[in-house]
Amino acid sequence: MRAPLLVASSLKRAQVIGLDEICLMDIQAEKLELMAEISRQIGLMLGSPVHITHTTDSLAALDGAAYVVTTIRVGNEIGRVLDERIALKHGVLGQETTGPGGFAMAMRSIPAILDYAALMDKYCPNAWMFNFTNPAGLVAQALSDQGFERVIGICDGANQAQHAVAAWLKVHPNRLRPQVFGLNHLSWTRSILLDGREVLLPLLEDPGFLSKTDIRVFEPELVRRLGMWLNEYLYYYYYSDKAVEQILRDGKTRGEEILELNRRLLGQLSDTDIRQNPAKALSVYQAYNQRRGATYMHYARPGAPSMEQAEKDAARSAGQAFEVEGGEGYAGVALDIIQGLEGSEPIYTALNVKNNGAIPCMAPSDVVEVSCVVDANGVRPLPIGEIPEHQELLMRSVKYYEKLAVQAILERSREKAVLALMSHPLVLSYSRATALVDEYLQAHREYVGEWK
Repeated sequence: MRAPLLVASSLKRAQVIGLDEICLMDIQAEKLELMAEISRQIGLMLGSPVHITHTTDSLAALDGAAYVVTTIRVGNEIGRVLDERIALKHGVLGQETTGPGGFAMAMRSIPAILDYAALMDKYCPNAWMFNFTNPAGLVAQALSDQGFERVIGICDGANQAQHAVAAWLKVHPNRLRPQVFGLNHLSWTRSILLDGREVLLPLLEDPGFLSKTDIRVFEPELVRRLGMWLNEYLYYYYYSDKAVEQILRDGKTRGEEILELNRRLLGQLSDTDIRQNPAKALSVYQAYNQRRGATYMHYARPGAPSMEQAEKDAARSAGQAFEVEGGEGYAGVALDIIQGLEGSEPIYTALNVKNNGAIPCMAPSDVVEVSCVVDANGVRPLPIGEIPEHQELLMRSVKYYEKLAVQAILERSREKAVLALMSHPLVLSYSRATALVDEYLQAHREYVGEWK
């Protein structure tokens, strides 16, 4: 549903990265047609010579590709709703990348992504895969464990600190040298240098900076005690009871909200002749993205609108002209990497890659979220050195869960699945883990089959 945003960002950088074609692929033909036409209209607005094609044939999409972006949702939005509701029924977080919800999505995502990776080995063996499919870190670990080397797990949350500091200081993000370490949606930034000078730590003491950036979801006292920038998803660990309470109070989960928004958008676009009335179609699509973004983690962000208020705001902004400017989000991370690999200049960013000694307390084969430099020679994680005990213990605990989870999914082992979930810091209960695994296996049997 957000593919046109990736297309828009890609077209703006087409000349720099040598882009000549974007092929959109989906197994749902009707949705694909709508998103492809929206993407082509964006291309016409920008006057771009890049070809935008689409197909339901994965072989046609992959054949000869240089870069492959994977962002799939096995089981569609209703699968996400089930993941959330089953977890919440047992009093734990159902978020799709963290804890039980992340495991349930990984059950469906990992086998499908491995199939695509095998096709890439045959049809575009020199291509890089940029995986956005959630849970991104767990999926990247599975791909790495199965021997797929040209894989990078991507999440814009890993670079929140770098971009927040760059915006605050009004400098280009690539001038900064951040030190990010952790796992996907479990990472910290403990330093950012600008021309050799530390710039992050003084800002973490600045109330103005704290109140204007994504770190405002955390109390200043917690930020002060840890002395680092906190990935926003750490909210689910540091405020786990509060998060569950707030989500239940909403009455509607994020998955249920997205399900409703997506159905509405597809209906509106289906009722619009996009080629004859592109302005209306693009306005509808823009309103969708604004509405979707307005309530992201709204319960944690001071001043964020409620779902009801967001609906009213979206209604007032309906009909506004589509704008191709603005932040690039996750698309920007992928395009930065391409730019670096294509050799324009070294890019400094945080990615999910094999550790290879960057973080001493983690195994070399562990996929970690870590600062990297990307250039024509490839992707290299940067040495982080020793990390504090608090972060190390949390990382090791979640990585233990991830490794067990990957084994469970590849072997279709219920026993290992229970052991994995009971080891996760947000579960820590054998009885609860057993109930969760059994209910997820039942709910998603169509996609995961029978487990032993």
